[in-house]
Order: sequence, then structure tokens, then C-alpha cells
Amino acid sequence: MGSNYWSCTKFADWVRGTPKIHAGTEKEWRAWENVAKKKKMRFWLAEEGLDHLQNIVNWPRNRLQDARHYIDNRWISKTHALTSTLKKGQWHEFETRLLYSTFDSLVDFVEIELAWFHMACSDEAYKKYKAPWYRSILCLSTHRNPESGIEYLNWAASLRHDEDWVDKKDPDFGKPTNQALAAQETIILYRWWKEVRPARQDPMEASGWSAYCDERRKKAEVQGFDLTLPVLEEDETEEEKARTRKILEVCHKMELEQENEDTEMLIRLIKIREHLWT
Repeated sequence: MGSNYWSCTKFADWVRGTPKIHAGTEKEWRAWENVAKKKKMRFWLAEEGLDHLQNIVNWPRNRLQDARHYIDNRWISKTHALTSTLKKGQWHEFETRLLYSTFDSLVDFVEIELAWFHMACSDEAYKKYKAPWYRSILCLSTHRNPESGIEYLNWAASLRHDEDWVDKKDPDFGKPTNQALAAQETIILYRWWKEVRPARQDPMEASGWSAYCDERRKKAEVQGFDLTLPVLEEDETEEEKARTRKILEVCHKMELEQENEDTEMLIRLIKIREHLWT
């Protein structure tokens, strides 16, 4: 994507004979185009001729940009793949990789891609969150900025169907747009993965299973049992068996609840997949 287009300059307005509007509804753009196209040759020169000329003049620069973008997409951003924060060099089951790579990529989308998009669309946001000077020198304009990404989502989440989109008599008037609903869901999923899920209790600890195992090991050590061997069920008293069953029941219940929550949130993320783009 180019940083500027000659067809959007003041010179293009002069060639076209009709100043281009900077922003507007679909109706306003259609009205402008109908007026501008009345001067057919001048419209073509401004809208297409200048684009062709710009492509010729900028050909060497564009090829260098293509190479830089390829390197960034291939080895830095790795936009061809989902990546995760799982520890490298360790074995992780596919179910774990699927969950972590999906949600870690959502975090990257919010903190890098949406953050950059917010800065690209708002001069105020660019000044507030612009990349460090050394990244600009290295032509690495995108960088991680959670605040910028969340600020954009909060703005998108506030969008409503107004007069620019629907008639006041329309039943959707005043209600959140599809973009707003998707942004609201994205914020929920992002915060769940970043804040809520990491704060969940460990079933082993919360159920008391870890403490019970430590207690059993200490008891076995005092009684002189070989700690390298597993504790067999027949070595337990009836009281210990009942306690084991009770603790494991609580532990398994917590594990199932957390697994179901992971699955539910993953499904919710897949449902808004079509809205996750810039």
C-alpha cells in the first residue's frame, strides 16, 4: 500500500477540475463521481493517468519496497503462519498448539496490526503512538502497542447505525453496527486470554491434590518406603482412598470446566474470523 497517491493531490484536483472529497458516505462519493466524470478526459488523466505515471517513476523504489515487505512477511511478521508463545524445544500436543497459536495470534493482531492501522488512520494516534525513531530508520514502521490497538477497538465498538447508514425509521437505527459487535467481542476475547485465563486457579493446587501428594510423600519417607516407586492403591487405607477420590473428583471437575471454557472461547473467536482484518 502506497503512503500517498498522486491522484489524491491538489495537482490532481487541478487536472480533474473537480476537488476530490476526503471522506463521505457512499451516496456522497457517488454524487462526487457523477459530477467529476462529466469531464471525461480530465477525470481519466487525474484518476488513472497519474497512477500510471506514478508507477513508472516509482518503479525502482516499489521493487525495493516489495523486497522489504517480503523479508518482513517471511521472517519477521511471519504472516503466512500462526505463531505462539509456547516454550520452544518442548513437546506440545496439537490441542495445545491449536489453542495457543490462535489466541496468541489474536493478541498480535490487536497489539500490532490494529495498532498500526489506528496510527495510519489517525494523525492524532500517530503522534501519540508513533514507532520509536530507530524502527523508522530500519523501515520497521509496525511495532507492538497494546494501547493503540485497544483504543481503536473501543472506537469501533461504539459505532452505531445513524443517519449516514440507515433511515431513522429503520429498526436498526441507533443499534451497534456489525463492526461494533465484532469489536466488542474481540475486546472480550483479547482480555480473556491476556488477563482472565492466566488468573485461573490451577486445578491441582486449588483442589488440594498437590498438597495431598506432598503429604503422602512425606509420610512414605517417614515410614521408609522407596519414593522412586509409585504409591499403589492397595497401600492406602480406606480413609485415604475416600480422601483421594474426593480430591480427584474436585480436580477433574475444575479441569473439565476450564477445558470447556477454552473450547467455548475458541469457537467464539472462529465466529468473528471474517472481521479480523485491516
